[in-house]
Amino acid sequence: MWYLAVFIACLLVDLIPIIGPPAWTAMVFFVMKFDLNIWIVLLVGVLGSAIGRYLMSLYIPKLSDKILKRQKREDLEFLGKKLNRSRWKSWTFVLLYTLTPLPTTPLFTAAGMARMNPLRIVPPFLIAKLVSDAIMVVTGRYAVSSLSDIIHGTFSIKGIITVVIGLLLLAALLFVDWRALLQQKKLRFHLHVWK
Repeated sequence: MWYLAVFIACLLVDLIPIIGPPAWTAMVFFVMKFDLNIWIVLLVGVLGSAIGRYLMSLYIPKLSDKILKRQKREDLEFLGKKLNRSRWKSWTFVLLYTLTPLPTTPLFTAAGMARMNPLRIVPPFLIAKLVSDAIMVVTGRYAVSSLSDIIHGTFSIKGIITVVIGLLLLAALLFVDWRALLQQKKLRFHLHVWK
């Protein structure tokens, strides 16, 4: 029963289109609170996380249709088409990006807004997520002496810097004119992207 709770918690955390707590914190919480098998928690949690990100990238285009101007949506679709051209380049980028401590919310938000097929980025995400979350859950279990340490670690300077970097990545996605950058090699910004 608690493994199902791990799955649902990780799915819900990674279904959110804004930057929230990482799924591995939920995994560490359940391992510590209910003395669950760390490897089963990891497998169930990463699966929930991957499904959450997949579902998020499916509903993001509908959300962006409601809040973004047509010009920005077309710009993001152009970016998506460019990224879809080379599977190995996009897989390598997703794999390396997911291995970093940066939040993956901007990655899947970008993929969704650019209308990329989410199945093109979920496999490398899943592989890297297994590795990165395994490191975080195993070390987190031994580094955290109490459940309050999990909450404190989420709101530490490192956690706040990670969120700020993630927000900057989302801002770049939204405000950079990607067509001008990729076609004309000119960096332009458009701040009026909302409907």
